[in-house]
This record gives sequence, C-alpha cells and structure tokens, in this order.
Amino acid sequence: MQTPIKNPVTPLLEFQPLTDADWPDEILHLVSGFAGKLNVYGVMAHNPPLLHAWADLREHVVRKTALGHTRSEVVILRTGHGFGSVYEWSHHVCRAWRCGIDDVRISTFQGPVEAMEPEDAILAGAVDELVTDSKLTEGTMTPLVALVGNEGVLDLMATVGFYATLAFSVNTFKTPVDAPITQELTDRPLTS
Repeated sequence: MQTPIKNPVTPLLEFQPLTDADWPDEILHLVSGFAGKLNVYGVMAHNPPLLHAWADLREHVVRKTALGHTRSEVVILRTGHGFGSVYEWSHHVCRAWRCGIDDVRISTFQGPVEAMEPEDAILAGAVDELVTDSKLTEGTMTPLVALVGNEGVLDLMATVGFYATLAFSVNTFKTPVDAPITQELTDRPLTS
C-alpha cells in the first residue's frame, strides 16, 4: 500500500514569462542582457539558479560554438523541427535569414536529409540520430568529424541538448513566440 503524500504540490502547468518588474533580485542583472529579451528565459527565470547557470552554457553554444553561426543555425532548426518546437523554429528562421540562409534551404530542414545540401544533410543526420537514439553511429561520425572536427562534434551534441531543453520548456508551458519574431514572420513569411 502506498503512503499518501502529505501536502502535495499542485503543479503550475503554464509558467508565464516573468515581466521585467517580476524578476528575482538574484538574476536581475540578466534582464538587461540575453535573458530579458526572450520569453523562453522569462519562463526559466522562475528558477533563478538554473537561469544563472544557463548563462555560461548559452554564451558558448550560441556565440562561441566551433560550428560557426551558419552551421549552428542548421543544427538548431533541425533540432527545433525534431522536437516540434514552433517557438525555436520561428526564432531561428529569423536568425538563419540573418546568416544568409535562404527560404528554400531553410524549408529543407523540415524534410528528409536526402533533399538537403550535402553539408546540411551531414549535420541534420547527426541531429536526427541524437534526437531519436541519443548517440551517433560510426557512419555519421566519420563525415561529421571531417566536416566540423572533434570540437564541432561535441558542440553539435551540446547544441542539440541545449535546444532540446528549451523545446521541453516552451512546448510544456506553451511559451508564446516573442512579438518581434511574430511580426517579422508576418511581414516576411517563409516561402519555399
């Protein structure tokens, strides 16, 4: 017989992004940087120690990755697609445009790897294996290492894990796409 739980906690099924005025004091300094600009981090601000720890990993994965910005966007978009994250997909379509990736190429990231440019297929195939099997096969590793090197392989894994965590959050809590991104995609819809 199970022992009844005393004082059960009722889960909050929707963590709304905190407004700037509601941020906890211990992470208030993050509002003026990356964290204050996006709803996903407004949600993460409900756990100040997590968001504080997240900052350094984000700096590496987003800004200092061995993949470079364009390859990183390919990985992020495929990860967002793999986890069904409209939030991440929307934000990173806009970032991909800023990296010079055109609509036709972006659209391929939602389809079979065989329809992608060869380099994109290598990256997307690696993402797919990590999302479905939590590991890379030798057949995937060989061309991936040739393309991005050992550090790039580890950064690809870190990027998939990083954006998987964000997808878990935005999908669970129904985090709204940030207004400037919604407006940009309304003004310039993705075409293929």
